[in-house]
Amino acid sequence: MRVHVVSDVHGNSEDLARAAEGAEALVVLGDLIDFVDYDEPTNGILADILGPDATIEFARLRSEGGPGALREFTQRLWADVDDPRARIDEAVHRQYARMFAALGAVRVPVWLMPGNVDIPAMWPEFLADHPHVRAVDGEVVEIGDTRVGFVGGVPLPPGVEPRAGAFRSYMRATEEFTAAVEALGAVDVLCSHAPPAVAELAYDVVARTHELTSPALLEQIRATRPRLALYGHVHAPLTARTRIGPTECLNVGHFRRRGTPAVARW
Repeated sequence: MRVHVVSDVHGNSEDLARAAEGAEALVVLGDLIDFVDYDEPTNGILADILGPDATIEFARLRSEGGPGALREFTQRLWADVDDPRARIDEAVHRQYARMFAALGAVRVPVWLMPGNVDIPAMWPEFLADHPHVRAVDGEVVEIGDTRVGFVGGVPLPPGVEPRAGAFRSYMRATEEFTAAVEALGAVDVLCSHAPPAVAELAYDVVARTHELTSPALLEQIRATRPRLALYGHVHAPLTARTRIGPTECLNVGHFRRRGTPAVARW
């Protein structure tokens, strides 16, 4: 069975509509929304609401800022916006309308998992119009004759709880994320948005930072030895592929930039 896998779509609806060509199924590992566009600062929700200069400074602080600098910057930005949650939700809703229209053009079954830059609570109204698109998170499904487990979002560091900010990102407490991983049990293919906690898989060579990863995913791979572990989240990884025991671990790529899916066969 040929399965195409994408992650970090970030608004690339044109290529998403074609991502399943030649495949029998499409798996999307999250981040449909283009909130901060690091490649083109005039794009993205942050630029739409606050202007491209906000995107440029956001990107700079993400790679160069000291502890807490990025959070302080974003708090100052949104402090001058009337009802920032409503403004952001409206912009996200418009993007989801476009992204789900692209998924609606796909002619094979689609399994869709949320990334950290997603608001899955908004998905039901769009999913109702596209029965071939199934949202999956914290569950195991059969794709062909293969058991595939999904766990969405990204875990926060231990002891850090999700904050209620202007943007409702899907950042999860460590305990919650770990419980979701462990509940999957043994699968043939383990799909997540975040990578397992291996330093070279987590380091982004463009942003020059270690992205958040999951020790629970690493332990699950060691304990249950799936055939494949597929993930995204790190746009420019130091290492895109490695093996942990018999498990091939693969970052399926920054779909926003590359526009082509990874190909898995089982």
